[in-house]
Amino acid sequence: MRKAQLALIIAVAGGLAACGETSSLQVSDGTGPSPKLPEPNKTLIPTVNIAPAVGWPDGAKPTAAAGTQVAAFAEGLDHPRWLYVLPNGDVLVAETNAPPKPDDSKGIRGWVMKKVMGKAGAGVPSPNRITLLRDADHDGVAETRTVFLQNLNSPFGMTLVGNDLYVADTDRLLRFNYEPGATEIKTQPIKVVDLPGGTLNHHWTKNVIASKDGNKLYVTVGSNSNVGENGLDQEDGRAAIWEVDRATGNHRIFASGIRNPNGLAWEPTSGALWTAVNERDEIGSDLVPDYITSVKDGGFYGWPFSYYGQHVDVRVKPQNPDLVAKAIAPDYAVGPHTASLGLTFAEGNRLPAQFKEGAFIGQHGSWNRKPHSGYKVIFVPFTGGKPTGQPVDVLTGFLDKDENALGRPVGVVIDQQGGLLVADDVGNKVWRVSASK
Repeated sequence: MRKAQLALIIAVAGGLAACGETSSLQVSDGTGPSPKLPEPNKTLIPTVNIAPAVGWPDGAKPTAAAGTQVAAFAEGLDHPRWLYVLPNGDVLVAETNAPPKPDDSKGIRGWVMKKVMGKAGAGVPSPNRITLLRDADHDGVAETRTVFLQNLNSPFGMTLVGNDLYVADTDRLLRFNYEPGATEIKTQPIKVVDLPGGTLNHHWTKNVIASKDGNKLYVTVGSNSNVGENGLDQEDGRAAIWEVDRATGNHRIFASGIRNPNGLAWEPTSGALWTAVNERDEIGSDLVPDYITSVKDGGFYGWPFSYYGQHVDVRVKPQNPDLVAKAIAPDYAVGPHTASLGLTFAEGNRLPAQFKEGAFIGQHGSWNRKPHSGYKVIFVPFTGGKPTGQPVDVLTGFLDKDENALGRPVGVVIDQQGGLLVADDVGNKVWRVSASK
């Protein structure tokens, strides 16, 4: 048995305690348009620093930014990950988790990662449903809850075009007929296009957003590995954003080299498509910053050959200098290993003035950094369609004094009343942030 394999076994057998190196920079150093990028620090044992998932004690809640307040919009959900607001104000929440992917847990590294994700709260079976939440009296609490769609396959993204509701399962994009005001859909879906899935399916979440004219759909497809270690032949169509023709299902790669894009949103000033991206792991607590960026048609963003533009990742074999030379640096870093997933722009919110223009980001939190990063919701101010200045904390307090995870924020969206909704897949709640009274 190789020394690295033995070391990993010992680390896991020891209770998955924090191991590996420690950050030498602050999270803020890896934030902004020009983050600090130290030399890679690849250790024998990858840094494993898990915040065990414990959930919220009775009556506890996150800490909201000055001038705002937070309350539970819905409680008692089952791993709520993603949110979508229908035109009548109803809120759809994808209750979901990873599908079975036996080939992703093979070998020592896969076994370790399975243990890591289980302790972090991601080891439970997927509910495979979308739930509808309705706040008819507009008091900030959903009084109606119905099973809207069920028997799905690790659903994630949702978008409505006319009466066509699109749901991105882990392995296909589906279309359902939606009648305004409906509290459930029982009709069978129509498959629009298959998406990369299978028994490996490392990054399983697929998001979908429609173009402003409704003719195109944009779908996120994460990579099948950290940095191509499963073989680049396993990455066909992955680490990319697809553009799908809504009428025919024909698709093309809109942008590539994006390790794990999740959030998608249209920036209201420029009209550009933006995404929130999880970058690579296991080269130190300070690398690589996750990011948000505008997405250029045909753009290549480096993965797996380089990070943050043209910084070569020497772990990847074979190298591809021609592609590295084309790699586009992201617009804005949001801290190393923060697992920034949720993304929505401020348009339509009724929070204090400092949140008027910019992007809200749900940061699911780190496992590969010491000390922890993420585990909060932040706001990145924008001016003229571009990010400016440092982020502002919107919701914090997701870790307790013992570094346990009380909750983990994921999807974020503005509701019809101008509040910010946040899916919390460890707390099993949807939080609502509103202006203080």
